[in-house]
Amino acid sequence: MNSVVIGSGFGGIAAALRLRAKKHNVTLIEKHNDLGGRARVFKKNGFIFDGGPTVITAPYLIYELFEIFNKKPEDYIKIKSLDIWYRFLFEDGTSFDYSGNEASMKNQIEKISKNDVKGYENLLKFTQKIFDKGFSELADVPFDRPFFMMKQLPALINLKSYKSVYSLVSSHIKNEKLRRMFSMHPLLVGGNPFTTTSIYGLILFLEKKWGIHYSMGGTGNIIKGLEKLMLEENIKILKGSEVTKINLEDGKIKSIKIKNQKEIDADNVICNADPPAVYEELLDNKKSNFIFKWKKERMEYSMGLFVYYFGTKKVYENVAHHTIKFGDKYKEHLEDIFEKKKLNEDISFYLHRPSATDKSMAPENHDCFYVLVPVPNNQSKINWSIEGEKLKELVIKKMEKSLLPDLKNNIVEDFYLTPDYFERELNTKYGSGFSIQPKFSQSAYFRFHNKSEVCDGLYFVGAGTHPGAGVPGVLSSAKVLDKIL
Repeated sequence: MNSVVIGSGFGGIAAALRLRAKKHNVTLIEKHNDLGGRARVFKKNGFIFDGGPTVITAPYLIYELFEIFNKKPEDYIKIKSLDIWYRFLFEDGTSFDYSGNEASMKNQIEKISKNDVKGYENLLKFTQKIFDKGFSELADVPFDRPFFMMKQLPALINLKSYKSVYSLVSSHIKNEKLRRMFSMHPLLVGGNPFTTTSIYGLILFLEKKWGIHYSMGGTGNIIKGLEKLMLEENIKILKGSEVTKINLEDGKIKSIKIKNQKEIDADNVICNADPPAVYEELLDNKKSNFIFKWKKERMEYSMGLFVYYFGTKKVYENVAHHTIKFGDKYKEHLEDIFEKKKLNEDISFYLHRPSATDKSMAPENHDCFYVLVPVPNNQSKINWSIEGEKLKELVIKKMEKSLLPDLKNNIVEDFYLTPDYFERELNTKYGSGFSIQPKFSQSAYFRFHNKSEVCDGLYFVGAGTHPGAGVPGVLSSAKVLDKIL
């Protein structure tokens, strides 16, 4: 069986390895000269910048990929648990160290709002129920039949999946600061907490169950370890090779065409690429399917991302590994990003400082960072060649004020990525950071199916298909594929 995997993000690599374990002949094709997709690595003058995911949860999903070949993960990668998961900062200067230490969590909650300690306990219990159903039971199960989805509806309704994450959190927590903290998780997978189905509240418990981890040497070292494993297991890897067409014959996969190269025959094609880009740009002669066309056209896409990478000649010792800074407004700010598609100066941001844990990420006596700011996707028609520089200056100003004094004078290396990068380099529709939004109407059966709805032999893994974005989500999508094939 010849299987071709297009794209080498976590989902594509996991799919390639799982297919190889089934004795398929596997060819992995990557557009760029390096593997990783969103998890690519940028190296600049001694600084190592992880391109994308930096929060590692449920590491067992990574370990499994080594274990199916009877290899020891520790021979390839080193993943370390963090004590402080996120440091939250608010406009009034309040801070909160979010972690797996329940005594510390309750003590800090009590200082902000005594009445919410019990609510927090109840919220945790409820998110455990969502986790047991949504993750443990359904995250690696194919949702390609309407009957199967209908069978799940009573349980999902019982778990209040019709509510948003913010609404679910608010039913247990009364303080607005705490509501923001406990409802922010959808933003990690491309959703608005005010519209994302409360099923994604399971992330809160998932973190509690396995903790938050960091890959020593950066997330890119996990990609490097998995690449080594793929080569050992005789997976053919083609880098710098862009697929321009998927050829069908009688509604079934026949081959793929690589830019300026020959065709490669395939029995199966697995796309770790944004599904709309595949359906709109790579597929010819697909079956006409009115329902699928309607479903595709009504999809709503995640926000875009502005990511500013910078290295400093000053070491900011007191800055945590992960910091989340909330702006003054929350709901209104998210409405601007997701609904009105406009920029606004009252930004929130996520700051990653890997050198807090791993000195190898920066030259000696230097610090390494990236700051991620949710912004509208390219449906906004924002001209990033103008607005990118303005936003960079705004972000520096905000960080200087709240977190990194005299930052501008200490930056020695920097660059940034906008939604244009996601659209042009990663081929995501509208430059979205996480493909389609995780609303209830776009979850499970209502997402792009793992097994294509318009032709035979075409499959999807990654953010746009079931179960969704985030490292655990895309790794689980390869487990879904495992069950389908």
